[in-house]
Amino acid sequence: MVSLVEDDLTFECAVGRADQIRREISPNLDPTKRRELGQFLTPSGVAAFMAGMFGQFPDHIRLLDAGAGVGALTASFVHEACSRVKRPSTIDVTAFEVDPLLAVHLETTLLACADECAACGIEFYYRIMNDDYILHSSEPLLSAAPQYNCAIINPPYGKINSNSKARTALRRLGIETSNLYTAFIALAIGQLIQTGQLVAITPRSFCNGRYFSSFRKSIITQSAIRQIHVYESRKRAFADDDVLQENIIYRLVVGEPQSTTVTVTSNSGPQDADIRLREVPFPEVVQPTDIHSYIHLALSDADGALAERVRAMPCSLRDLQVSVSTGRVVDFRAREHLYMKPQRDAVPLIYAEHFDQGFIVWPRLNGRKYCALAFNAATFGLLVPRGTYVLTKRFSSKEEKRRLVSVIYDPIRVEADYVGFENHLNYFHENGQGLPATLARGLALFLNSTAVDQYFRQFSGHTQVNATDLCNLRYPTRKQLIKLGDVFQNIFPPQDEIDEAVETLLN
Repeated sequence: MVSLVEDDLTFECAVGRADQIRREISPNLDPTKRRELGQFLTPSGVAAFMAGMFGQFPDHIRLLDAGAGVGALTASFVHEACSRVKRPSTIDVTAFEVDPLLAVHLETTLLACADECAACGIEFYYRIMNDDYILHSSEPLLSAAPQYNCAIINPPYGKINSNSKARTALRRLGIETSNLYTAFIALAIGQLIQTGQLVAITPRSFCNGRYFSSFRKSIITQSAIRQIHVYESRKRAFADDDVLQENIIYRLVVGEPQSTTVTVTSNSGPQDADIRLREVPFPEVVQPTDIHSYIHLALSDADGALAERVRAMPCSLRDLQVSVSTGRVVDFRAREHLYMKPQRDAVPLIYAEHFDQGFIVWPRLNGRKYCALAFNAATFGLLVPRGTYVLTKRFSSKEEKRRLVSVIYDPIRVEADYVGFENHLNYFHENGQGLPATLARGLALFLNSTAVDQYFRQFSGHTQVNATDLCNLRYPTRKQLIKLGDVFQNIFPPQDEIDEAVETLLN
């Protein structure tokens, strides 16, 4: 495998040239166009690692590089092929790049690839498709038969508008997604022959959430997951582009049965040569009973042991007769009913800024958010009745250490017959009503424990906490949660006391 250290460019020809081009043009790309196209050019260290993840190459390689940029991935793939003891006889590359400026530089890289292959006795062919990969792939004459045996992809990361030509084209192919990166990977899998290999780097966000459920299931049913690599630092993979994103790299093999284990590797980023490796039983990566097929990534033996203990909790939310929902008040849609200060004919409107040491503190008269919601026929359906609720943030800031942040909405502290929870919150309830106070306190303690937060991060690769994610957790029994709730009354205990109490249950 070639060096993982990005700044140590010992590569010759194509790889060094592609990385030089990337460094020169990346800062000068139009920011608006980059956001529109979701452009993040692949650094050399990342590209080299991806190329090294491929298993044995076929003798005649037909390579797909969709969203090729300046050709860094193809250049690293070619370098990897030329470096192996058993080299292929031919490499035939199809590189898609919709941006004409990048396509010009891409050709420079591919010509360098041809020179490198010639020096190694490998025949090299290439074609540059200066076209939209999604629209091109949906053309009837091109979408019928698989045509590649290898694919290496850093797809764009943008959204697809619901009324766009791309969305319509994807629907014709049976692909339902509004995200560019999942669309590219789904299309590429369909274009690979049996035993074809795909290596891709994408955001980790597809590993959880109902939104990506069909995409995860299509991966599992159409291919075998052989390896997943996690960059633990959010800042390292695309550092030059100032991208703050949790990325993973994975190798899939189309049409092969899933092996009993998946190789899970990790390091802090492309410049970290210390790679940690685990062979993880596949049922621990995707649990057989999980209808949403969440992908869990325990990076260490300690993570694996923690996952085993949390999964051993006896209850689901349904077992507890508890539900979790997303706050109903979308403030910009209810703007005419909102107030910055409490009003006589209004109810409390709760935001994350009202979270304070385990409870809701309302009102915050100097807060940045709205404080109250008019109580009338138009807003009544957005409210919940007086009661004790457990609230969690749906979105934590990128700087926060915790992913799960939970508090108690205590009706004794907030005197109101009804309350509105803003859409960026989740709330736990019983059939739309509040929870018994002690049960609510125990549930909040459990969710705020370090162990549960660390476990949650094994399948959640972004700052969003969806109601579906909370439903997928396992919980102690109702009796255990009530007993746990007796630990505190009016004051939330320190973190070490919470962790000690929850650890007793996990053990």
